[in-house]
Amino acid sequence: MTEHRFQTPDPIELVVKIPTGEIEIETVDGDESLISLDGDDKLMELTEVRQEGRRIVVELKGKKSFGITISIGDFSFGSGRLRVRAQVPHGSSTVLTTAAADMKVRGRVQSLEVKSASGDLLVNGEIEREAVVKTVSGDIRLEHVGGELRVQTVSGDVSARAVGGSIVSKTVSGDLRVESVREGHVTAQSVSGDIELGVAAGTNLDVDAGSVSGDLASEVPLGSDPGAAGDGPILVVRGKTVSGDFRVFRGQ
Repeated sequence: MTEHRFQTPDPIELVVKIPTGEIEIETVDGDESLISLDGDDKLMELTEVRQEGRRIVVELKGKKSFGITISIGDFSFGSGRLRVRAQVPHGSSTVLTTAAADMKVRGRVQSLEVKSASGDLLVNGEIEREAVVKTVSGDIRLEHVGGELRVQTVSGDVSARAVGGSIVSKTVSGDLRVESVREGHVTAQSVSGDIELGVAAGTNLDVDAGSVSGDLASEVPLGSDPGAAGDGPILVVRGKTVSGDFRVFRGQ
């Protein structure tokens, strides 16, 4: 295992680009960032860790490596695995790019951007601003997104406990479930998957949804219904499913 320490008195931007393995990020108090690498010796030798101003970059050097068995985009990988652990200041932003690595983020990050071919994403904590996630085959689990959530996935489920801003979602062969949305716009499309949206208490709903082969249900009165609209914020929902149900329920 190798360790890299950097003086970071302020929040940073952490960029991790690895082909396969595991990525674990934790935000902490303090003025130091710690990056540790563990796993296949050859992958560790090919992985560079560097600081560029307020950015810390962890990436595999070169586009080709040893023992190539699969190629996805710019990544080639075989049986080797790499584990990246990072401790960075609270409020740092994170950019993750991987072919097949599982990703875990714990703590409080400013923003999150993820591009993955195959790997699950689990966020335990808060994303203060926006989250952008694109994955071909992996489940996405988020707790609190303060700003906008943009997600695109094929063959993976998406769930979020609470989203403070708008949502743009496109899923194929996967479900989308958000426990609580308060205001803004939700544009959700799904092929062979269900969409479930929880509307926060006090929020008025304007919804236009359709399903080619699935059920539509709303447990929340629409803002256009007599007596339904109140003084609270308005959530505009536009959704469409193909072979999937669309359900709106009252969240917290």
